[in-house]
Amino acid sequence: MVDVPRVAAPIELSAEERTELRRLVRMPSTPNQQALRARIVLRASEGASNTAIAEELDLSLPTVGLWRSQFARDGLEGLADRPRSGRPRTIDDETVQRVLAKTLERPPGGETHWSVRRLAKETGLAPSTVARIWKTHRLQPHRTRTFKYSRDPELAAKVIDIVGLYLNPPEGALVLCVDEKTQVQALNRTQPILPLRPGLPEGRTHDYKRNGTTNLYAALEIANGQVLTDCQPRHRAQEFLAFLKQIDRAYPEGELHLVLDNSSTHTTPEVNSWLDRHRRVHFHFTPTGASWMNMVETWFSILTRQHIRRGSHDSVPELINAIDTYVTNWNQHPKPFTWTKTADQVLAKAVKQQPTSGTEH
Repeated sequence: MVDVPRVAAPIELSAEERTELRRLVRMPSTPNQQALRARIVLRASEGASNTAIAEELDLSLPTVGLWRSQFARDGLEGLADRPRSGRPRTIDDETVQRVLAKTLERPPGGETHWSVRRLAKETGLAPSTVARIWKTHRLQPHRTRTFKYSRDPELAAKVIDIVGLYLNPPEGALVLCVDEKTQVQALNRTQPILPLRPGLPEGRTHDYKRNGTTNLYAALEIANGQVLTDCQPRHRAQEFLAFLKQIDRAYPEGELHLVLDNSSTHTTPEVNSWLDRHRRVHFHFTPTGASWMNMVETWFSILTRQHIRRGSHDSVPELINAIDTYVTNWNQHPKPFTWTKTADQVLAKAVKQQPTSGTEH
């Protein structure tokens, strides 16, 4: 067992060491563990603390301390895995590199990604060998993820503004997160839902009958978690303005700070004219493509999971009544959400994930 010193070892890199560490980070064929160790050392050489590195790379503090101290003692050789007991390797590095390179290419038959058996046939290896290589290098060609970068030129200013409202709201003011959940469908299954039973989950048919839609407007009070809602048949500036008037009546005193996304219905001349006449109401817009910063989205997600997704409604009025009942029950025992990230932390992650000019991320 390697002892990790309590005081972080200072890291000074030669030009050759820095070049090699950067190569390990950039190369797609570098095992994930080796790339992480290289990132640890590079960040340490920039003066980052072990705690900061652990948080940034989502690693444990002992892991960061271990590889930092081993590099300080043994250099690049300290980042290599030590020999392990057991059966010797039967697949050489050249074969592993060939499998990795092939995995990152498109299959020649027009498929979008490789399967274990297809790549095994292509490379002449056993499917279990391909599977082991993929597992070692954390490759999962069958999986995909979605992402969206904010291109808002006022990204920093908006993040600082909204996070400031969450972490340090103005004294004597009320902060509300406002948004619309559009096209909420009143669905009814074509056959009765089978109830939950011991050993069996709730059963429902995959097909359903559409019985119309409604548009749910909601304002979440961040201080106590209470929610003000209204359902409208359409999603236009007129409906949004009507909801603003409902908010104004529900909270008649003090300043109101509303966090909203960049929907076109929020900035029409009619809405701006209303704001001019109600100077106690202030709009704060989330960055473009970052509506997740609006905490009412979290409440919408809870409503969807706990009621809408598995609900069954014969009509829109029945759906609206069910939503109203849910909101009434929620407000009897509201659950406020707690924002924990500072503006610097949000921006650091956003800037880190942004693709740089002329390169691919």
